[in-house]
Amino acid sequence: MRKGQLLKTRKRAAVKPQGPAHTQDDPLAHKLLLRYMEEHFEWMTVTGYSLDTVRARRQAIRKFISWIDERGIDDVRQITRPMIERYQRHLFYYRKANGQPLSIGMQLQYLAAIKLWFKWLTKAHHILANPAADLELPRQPKRLPGRILNAAEVEAVLAEADPSTTQGLRDRALLELLYATGLRRSEAASLGVYDPDLLRGVLWVRHGKGGKQRVVPLGTRAIAWLEKYLTEARGELLAADTQALFVSDYGQPMRADQIADKVRRYMQFAGIHKGGATHLLRHACATHMLEGGADIRFIQAMLGHTSLETTEIYTHVSIDKLIEVHRATHPSRLERKGHDQAASVQAVADDAATMLLEALTVADDDDGGDEV
Repeated sequence: MRKGQLLKTRKRAAVKPQGPAHTQDDPLAHKLLLRYMEEHFEWMTVTGYSLDTVRARRQAIRKFISWIDERGIDDVRQITRPMIERYQRHLFYYRKANGQPLSIGMQLQYLAAIKLWFKWLTKAHHILANPAADLELPRQPKRLPGRILNAAEVEAVLAEADPSTTQGLRDRALLELLYATGLRRSEAASLGVYDPDLLRGVLWVRHGKGGKQRVVPLGTRAIAWLEKYLTEARGELLAADTQALFVSDYGQPMRADQIADKVRRYMQFAGIHKGGATHLLRHACATHMLEGGADIRFIQAMLGHTSLETTEIYTHVSIDKLIEVHRATHPSRLERKGHDQAASVQAVADDAATMLLEALTVADDDDGGDEV
């Protein structure tokens, strides 16, 4: 039995019965602004925004309404540009319970929701002028990932799932699929049992970010593990009629947070202690494909990125190839290689340099980006 295996196997416990639902009065229920918010969400739903987007916007706009309500305002026509700017400063200086500030990304999420809301309020003729029209949103810094898993580390994580057990077989299939396709955790949780086309070797992602759909290749190894899971494990785990591809130990569809927690545990078993577990596999998928010679635009389509600039952050040219370029081209190298070896190294250098220059070029051409 491998290290950590005792922690990964457990008996299926009885499902805890649901207690009576406790209803809590909404302190904003009587506010007129809340009615405008609900009308706005109805418009978003009708025009094709995903339920996840509406859910996130609801939290953001309610936070703003609560802040406005504390200042005695319930008429949307009384909200001015200086008020929204003061709210923006409030978000900047706000501190959470642990003393940490809101991230730039979270501030941007709150303010973008408000900006779209006021744009809709203007178009729906609830207000004459848009006070948030010229609001400058904070710029989110573009950072390279702090941790890159190499191929050996990924294999160590995959090997931690014990396929001799029903749960372990499911987990191995899940890990293989995440690494092969680069799916987000929410996309993996939304997969249906008929979304993998094992005969053609593709996966239909029908509920991607922003409601977008795409088709991604699976790879022979992921196909083999998925087929084994579907024929040997999924039926034993089922406790109710569900079309979900991955089901929990209790037979229910696996949620996104459950998938993330499971991947995190396997990474800890493999000695990798780093946040963003599923995201690490997503990034590893893209980086290893780039190192293998894949075009960055193919990776963009596979990851479901709207902007190529976003893909560049996740699929930066690996430092190993840059080292080869440096050794092959920089005049400070200690010795010159033989002609044949130098030609081979130069060929690798040319490929890496081409990818790097392409990435730099599109970075200048495309200033947009979506979340990863």
